[in-house]
Amino acid sequence: MRIAIVGYGTAGQAAAIFLACDGHDVEVFERSPELKPVGAGFLLQPTGLGVMAALGLREAVIARGARIERLHGVNAAGRMVMDMRYAEHARESFGLGMTRGALFALLHTACVHAVAIRTGIRIERTAEEGRGLVDDAGHEHGPFDLIVAADGASSALRGACGLARRDPVYPWGAMWCLLPADGWPHAAELRQRYDGTRRMLGVLPVGTRPDFAGRWLTFYYSLAGARIDAFGAGDLATMQADVAALWPELAERTCTLVDATQLKRARYRDVVMKRPWHGRTVFIGDAAHGMSPQLGQGVNMALLDAEALAHALRTHADVPHALAHYARARARHVAVYQTISRWLTPMFQSESRLLGRLRDSVFGPLGRLPLARREMLKILTGTKRRWPP
Repeated sequence: MRIAIVGYGTAGQAAAIFLACDGHDVEVFERSPELKPVGAGFLLQPTGLGVMAALGLREAVIARGARIERLHGVNAAGRMVMDMRYAEHARESFGLGMTRGALFALLHTACVHAVAIRTGIRIERTAEEGRGLVDDAGHEHGPFDLIVAADGASSALRGACGLARRDPVYPWGAMWCLLPADGWPHAAELRQRYDGTRRMLGVLPVGTRPDFAGRWLTFYYSLAGARIDAFGAGDLATMQADVAALWPELAERTCTLVDATQLKRARYRDVVMKRPWHGRTVFIGDAAHGMSPQLGQGVNMALLDAEALAHALRTHADVPHALAHYARARARHVAVYQTISRWLTPMFQSESRLLGRLRDSVFGPLGRLPLARREMLKILTGTKRRWPP
């Protein structure tokens, strides 16, 4: 088939590789004039590693990332809130911290000679017959047998199709940056500190960057949305004071930041669609189910979507049947993580003092109960696919 992919993030790249390998003629439309990664470092879970293995890239991502064996979080008083080890889920299980740049470059190398990539074209909607695309200049592209919308949480195509059940912006987000990892003592751990629900700090080892030597950490600092939008020199000083109070060991690194522009903004949407396809257009990744990054599943969900879509197209010759199959295959898994994310996020990022106290008093003891701990480890590793346990 002739297939258009709108968006060249992780979902678009992975879908392009799978579909090109299956013999389809793939054309990618990217709104940015320059091909580059967007976003903070992330945690590739065992589910995402499985997709990378299917792409033949598992060893390559492991070489570029940082093996993560533990998630560790304490509150301002030093009380343990969470302490989970991947090996308790499965003996050989682990996560992989990565920079967006490292994954982007690796997938781009696999894409660039297999698909046509067109940059600087902002797609706004499908053409009336549903087989073409219309850009912001009014130019039409196509026709195509299938359109894959991978244009992110703020997807223009999702907005145009009318299938969104909800897509509000989360009231909280984060500022983030990359810091050198030299001498960091927790090289195999995602570490977090919490002060109620209004202050949260995190450090994730993320391995290498394609543009700089050495190994790196992603540092993130939770903020309400209005403060993110206005983040300036005074906010940088406040952030550094918060880090010094909550995490003196980390303050030695964040004190090297001298300009607010060294930190980047991250905002998120809670995206739920009535169904992730319409006619010959299918939605994948954040365009289909954007959610808070609290559970660390966004990139992994995007990879799983791409793999499931390719499988559905291999097994169903009729496009509508293939897209319905794709939707069914992903529905339960996506719904579980959307629900957990929506209810869990206010316990870490909100104005509620009560939720912070509830989290600090309940999460630690709950995590020591065998059944609850097993379910928490499933959620962490991305392997919880349905209710009930």
